[in-house]
Amino acid sequence: MAAKKEKYLTYKGKPLVRSGNTIFYGDLKEKYVIFMQILDTKKVGDMEIGNKILIQLQYTDPEIKTKDKVVKKSEKTGLYNALDIASIWLDRALSK
Repeated sequence: MAAKKEKYLTYKGKPLVRSGNTIFYGDLKEKYVIFMQILDTKKVGDMEIGNKILIQLQYTDPEIKTKDKVVKKSEKTGLYNALDIASIWLDRALSK
């Protein structure tokens, strides 16, 4: 029997994986990935929406020390704004 390939939610063609308040954007097989952490939420109707988001462009190389993996970081208000800047950072980093 063939192995079942997992399907992930994607944003602009790159995988977007969420676990709790942590979101990873990008492919771990590439040189860089985006790490996002939801720091604060706000209630909109019956839903909790991510309000304050920490964004980090990180190296995926396991040989690099954890403290040295972060290339760039920022905080944005709203998940859409965070994903927008994350997409730009990741595209620019991977095109080098």
